[in-house]
Amino acid sequence: MTAKLKIGALPDDKPIKISIELPASVHRNLVAYAKALGSESGQHINDPTKLIAPMLARFMATDRGFAKLKRAVHLPEAGTG
Repeated sequence: MTAKLKIGALPDDKPIKISIELPASVHRNLVAYAKALGSESGQHINDPTKLIAPMLARFMATDRGFAKLKRAVHLPEAGTG
């Protein structure tokens, strides 16, 4: 079964370094997602943590409440501020 994943190929962007702790179950799912994405896109993902940023970006981009709040308080768009 092939499913369309919400994130596509990983963008080549200058990263900002942060450190986080993930629950083990979230890490296992991240590894599984990386494998699924690799199968779907043909892109081998050596470091599943590289998925965190595009996943967060996708989540924020599709969060209607966040979009409404951004418009209401005129928060800058990503990459503009």
